Amino acid sequence: MIGTIEGLSLAVACFVGGHFILSSVNLRNRAIAALGEAGFRAFYSLAAVATMAWIVMAYRAAPEIQLWKTGMALTHVAAALMPLACILALAGLTTRTVTMVGGEAMTGEPDAVTGIATVTRHPFLWGVVLWAIGHIAANGEVAGLVLFGGMAVLALGGMAHIDHRRRLAMGADWGPILLTTSVIPFLAAIQGRRRIDWRGIGWARLAGGIVLAVALPFLHALAGVPIVPDFVMALFR
Repeated sequence: MIGTIEGLSLAVACFVGGHFILSSVNLRNRAIAALGEAGFRAFYSLAAVATMAWIVMAYRAAPEIQLWKTGMALTHVAAALMPLACILALAGLTTRTVTMVGGEAMTGEPDAVTGIATVTRHPFLWGVVLWAIGHIAANGEVAGLVLFGGMAVLALGGMAHIDHRRRLAMGADWGPILLTTSVIPFLAAIQGRRRIDWRGIGWARLAGGIVLAVALPFLHALAGVPIVPDFVMALFR
């Protein structure tokens, strides 16, 4: 089914659905009992890589069906969202939080909420959501809506799923984290439940996210999807 919107939709559905199914508490526990923790993680990673490769092939081969006209205004939407998306993603990957993989091990720690977790307890996933929204706006095609929309659904659903798992795993220790953090970025700070830990976030992560956002348009060319004007690229040749 490569070369059709239906084929791309199936690939995205398998990638997104596979994440939810393999992460479900009951199935995950049974799989770990059968394969062991390392075996399950290896199988999970293999399934994710295989379905992502399928998505890439299906997206490249999908027909171009325009939904709305794109222009500089919509391109600016993506440009405005990407710095924040990159900062959240980078900080989320480099900060120890209770919602990261293995984060339940922080149960009972005196202060499990620091750095980017004071902005949102799901920083990396919010980075994915903002990335997806920006690309949907700037892309304007059915294939882009299917791909990036699927990634947004996975990220938003993942937030609720992770919270559910942490509540089960951490018990009473989840309560203080729930009260002092928020899913929506900056909401806990706005409501006065937690001050933003700017020192914990650090200037390096803020600067790194901005540098990444500036570099990504140039990296698009390596993937065969140039979005930087030719006259700008010529300056770096």
